[in-house]
Amino acid sequence: MTSPISGPTGANPAAASTEAAKSKSLGDKDTFMKLLVAQLKYQDPTKPADSTAFLAQTAQFTQVEKLEDMINMLQSQRMIGASSLVGKTVTYMDDTGAQQTGVITAAKLNGDSEPTLKVGNTDVQLSKVTEITTGSATA
Repeated sequence: MTSPISGPTGANPAAASTEAAKSKSLGDKDTFMKLLVAQLKYQDPTKPADSTAFLAQTAQFTQVEKLEDMINMLQSQRMIGASSLVGKTVTYMDDTGAQQTGVITAAKLNGDSEPTLKVGNTDVQLSKVTEITTGSATA
């Protein structure tokens, strides 16, 4: 009897279409535990699973958990950094390549993307900012 678990390479292609679905399918702790229990339940009694394989799986699971913690911490740091810019004057390159200047009124972080700053009525990616000053914008 074969194991019903194919490992991380057997991911659903439809789930890979979005980053959120991908991280959910690979990082869900309950799913991992259900798969581990199913693997134990349906294993061939004449050929029990190798204990080193289980240790390797739990080590991989621990690594995934730690990576998720690091990602969450980095996202928090990015948001703190972006929010500390609120009220500052920035110079940035707009979509046409022209330099614009304005005061940041808000900062947001959408998923895993880089922070977006609200300058007037324009959303500006942090990577487009070329200069940050504490003074008010000059005409």
